[in-house]
Amino acid sequence: MLIGYMRVSTEEQSTQLQKDALLSYGIDSRNIFEDQISGSKDTREGLSQALDFLQTGDTLVVWKLDRLGRSLAHLISIINTLKERGISFVSLTEGMDTSTPSGELFFHIFGALAQFERSLIQQRVKAGLDSARARGKIGGRPKAIDDEKLLIIQEALSGGMSKAAVCRTFGVKRSTLIDTLKRI
Repeated sequence: MLIGYMRVSTEEQSTQLQKDALLSYGIDSRNIFEDQISGSKDTREGLSQALDFLQTGDTLVVWKLDRLGRSLAHLISIINTLKERGISFVSLTEGMDTSTPSGELFFHIFGALAQFERSLIQQRVKAGLDSARARGKIGGRPKAIDDEKLLIIQEALSGGMSKAAVCRTFGVKRSTLIDTLKRI
């Protein structure tokens, strides 16, 4: 069975172009799922419904690759999951069909590019951190409780004050206090 998915980023945009293409491909209008949400959002109800609806032997069809994934890595993750479930994938604009040898090759090239992109990002992040360290900068999240406040809190706890009272008095969340105390 052919299942279609389409997405636009805002309510002002129309899915009509995508819908026309999916219908022309032979998809029953009852089997088309859609979202009107930014592609950067993790939770897309229409996509979740489409993925849940798909069964082994089905084909997920999109008008264009960027309608499906947030990023190349996310797109490849979705397509790998489909493949593991025995579901084919077709992108009409790019002419990609994972049920064919050339479509499978195309998909693997995309996967290699995604891995290359991740490696480049990791290298840039590492170089940036090394450069910052060389200039005396310390990366990472700032301490939730500074050293001066922590000494006062430790004295209060040693003096018998409860953790709940310390949290109220110093305006610190209980989980933050417990995590900070574990690290010392």
